[in-house]
Amino acid sequence: MTEMAESLDALLAYCQENGRVVPMPKHWSRLYGMLPGRSRNETGGWEPALPLILGAWGNTTAAEKTARLREHLAWAATNGALDTVGKYLRALPESDWCHLGDC
Repeated sequence: MTEMAESLDALLAYCQENGRVVPMPKHWSRLYGMLPGRSRNETGGWEPALPLILGAWGNTTAAEKTARLREHLAWAATNGALDTVGKYLRALPESDWCHLGDC
């Protein structure tokens, strides 16, 4: 039996099941490290933008975190890493996710 390729829509839906918002910071950082082609832009920022962890964690809403995770997943899809990222996220236990009301 062959494995189905991950789809962006299916992975986005999975990431929102059970009130999930984003992986907890260390796991989100690990996911970001899996994204190929990350680079600094001319203003010194990163493409794609960094995960909303560290100082940004407490200063951003769940909606902002969700939007940034979507950006990361779209980047993974565009750059051939969606299957790898999907396997990583789907293997995280529920306790390694931040849920609505917690972040």
